[in-house]
Amino acid sequence: MAHTYQRAPITLDQQHALTTAAARLAGEFDGTFGPETIERFLHTSYDQFAGRASVVNFLPLLAERFARQRLTALARVEGSLHDGRPTVLFLCVHNAGRSQMALGFFQHHAGDNALAWSGGSEPGDQVNSTAVAAMAERGIDISGEYPKPWTDEVVRAADVVVTMGCGDACPVFPGKRYEDWALDDPAGQDLAAVRPIRDEIERRVLTLLGQLGVSRRSA
Repeated sequence: MAHTYQRAPITLDQQHALTTAAARLAGEFDGTFGPETIERFLHTSYDQFAGRASVVNFLPLLAERFARQRLTALARVEGSLHDGRPTVLFLCVHNAGRSQMALGFFQHHAGDNALAWSGGSEPGDQVNSTAVAAMAERGIDISGEYPKPWTDEVVRAADVVVTMGCGDACPVFPGKRYEDWALDDPAGQDLAAVRPIRDEIERRVLTLLGQLGVSRRSA
C-alpha cells in the first residue's frame, strides 16, 4: 500500500517529476531496494530541502540526487555494494564553502578511484559564490553543488569523516576515522582571502588521498 506523505501542496509538474525520479531510482537500485524504500528516501530527501528552498522548481532534482547518494550509502552499509573504493565524507556547518571545496578537489584528483560526499550540520541556502569563483580559477566547477544535511547512513558508509568547524554538531560513530581540519570560514570573505583557504584545502586533500592509497587521476 502506497505511503501518503504529508506536506504543503506541490504542483502537478513536481508530482510528475518525483514519480519519474522514483522510476529512475528503482531502475538503478533494482535488486537492492524495493519501491517502498526508494520512495521513502526520495520523499524524505524532498522534505529536507522543501523547508528552505528559494527556487522550488529544482526540488525534485535535488531530492533525486540526494536520495541517490543516501541509497548508495545504505547499500554500502548493508553490504550489498562492494566496490572497494575508499569513501570520505566532508562536513562543515553550512556545507556551502569549505566542505564543498574539499569535495571538488577530492573528486577532481581522485576521479573514480574513490568516493566522496559532503554535508552540513546547518545547511545553507546555496554554495558560497566566492568559493565557486575560487575553485573556478583552478578549473573546477562546483556551481552545480548544493548544501545538504548529513544523514546517518551517509556517515556510517564513510571510511573517513573530515570535519571543518562544525564542532559538537558533527556526528560521531565508532569505528570511523575522524580528522578535524582547522580552516578559516570563507563566508563573508573576498576572493583574495578565500584563495589561501582553497589552497590549504587542496594540500590536505592530496595528503589524504596519499594516506588512503588512492591514485590521482591523470590530467
